[in-house]
This record gives sequence, C-alpha cells and structure tokens, in this order.
Amino acid sequence: MPSTLVSRTIDGVTLKDFFSRCCRSLTADAAAWYSFWCATPGAHAVVLALLLLVGGLLPSTAVRAESPPAELSALELERSDEGLFLSATMKIELPAVVEDVLRKGIPVFFVAEADLRRGRWYWYDKRIQTTARHMRLAYQPLLRRWRLQVAPHPIGNNGLGVTLSQSFETLADALASIQRFSRWKIADVADLDPDARYNVDFQFRLDVSQLPRPFQIGALGQTEWNLSVGRNQKVPAETSR
Repeated sequence: MPSTLVSRTIDGVTLKDFFSRCCRSLTADAAAWYSFWCATPGAHAVVLALLLLVGGLLPSTAVRAESPPAELSALELERSDEGLFLSATMKIELPAVVEDVLRKGIPVFFVAEADLRRGRWYWYDKRIQTTARHMRLAYQPLLRRWRLQVAPHPIGNNGLGVTLSQSFETLADALASIQRFSRWKIADVADLDPDARYNVDFQFRLDVSQLPRPFQIGALGQTEWNLSVGRNQKVPAETSR
C-alpha cells in the first residue's frame, strides 16, 4: 500500500524526491543541493534535521571556550575579637600583551578592594568603608628579577613611597604572591555592630588607569586588558563569647 508520507508534498516537491536530492547533494553535487535549498524554503526544517543525522557538515568536537584570565577559587571571611579578616585564593594568567609590556620594563598595577556593607531591610545595603591593597609589579632587566610592591594607597609610577617590597626570580613566583590573600584585615571590631548583618564585596582588577598614557589609549576596548574578578559574600555572625 503506498505510504501517505511518500506522496506528501512540500511547496510542490514530494518528500521522496526531496530526500533523493539530499542524498545526491551530500556526496557529489553540492551546487545542485544549494539550488534546491534556495528553491524550497518550506523544506528547511527537514533539511536541518537530515544534516544533524548525517553529521557530515558539523564539526566532530565543539569549540572549547577559553578560560578566563582570572578566577576566584576561594574566599573566606573570618570575624574575631581582632576584627574582620579576608583570605582569598585566585588563579591569574596574564594575557600575552600584558606580559610583553612587563618584559619591556613597564610596570603593571593591580588593585584589590573590599567594600564592607551593612544590610538594610528598607533600602540597598549601606557601604561602611572600603579597604584597598595596591600592587605594583615590575621587571628589572639588569637584575633579571621581578619586583612586587604592596601598599594600602596608590603607588606612583616611580615606585617610591612607603611600600612592602619583595623580589622574585620568576614571573610565576611573583603572580603566586599576588593571587593569594592571607588574613587581610579589612575592618576593626569597633566598625562592626554585633546585631547587624554585613556582607563584603571583594573586587580584584588590573588597574589600567596607572599605565603610561599611550598604553591607556591602546588598552581602550581591548579585552586582553580586562583582567578582573569579584564576589559578594556574607560576613559570619559574631561568635558567642
């Protein structure tokens, strides 16, 4: 008995004829297949289904997304009698353009900020204070060493001022120091109300604003310079004494 499916037509073309044309075109006659595709727009859904089954025009593996240059793998807030402390672990992979600038002797700056916010049921959380950590990373070609300076205030391009300075033999060692925060004090006990709810908005970024002016202009709109990571986390309640 003839099948009703075979005799059915789509925009004047029978499915039997349609599938025969598809099979021929997938193997030998790509030009004729393209003409048929354009001439029968009503059959597009069936064609797409056939292509998915055949799989000849689809890549065998999906394109793997690039990993972000910065990831925040751990963030911990510790509340004690001494104050509020933040510990964090990040994974930083410098883009090639940033590493190239460093190796040419141009310092690069990083900024970590922790906003302490007090919860309010009737409005947005109120920012109580902001604690910052500024980092200046520079390569010393003559010594072939990396110098990292850390301060609670912006560090000048010349690197002068009251800072904590460390030297490293490799860039990987310097980045390992940048991407770890251990018990960073972000608030005193007097800043915290025992009965209030708090949260901390932590942000870490590459500070393009401190680059030399030509590099600031060149970095505009360039995703390679967009290195940042952050997270908002609740502050644990005060432990009972």
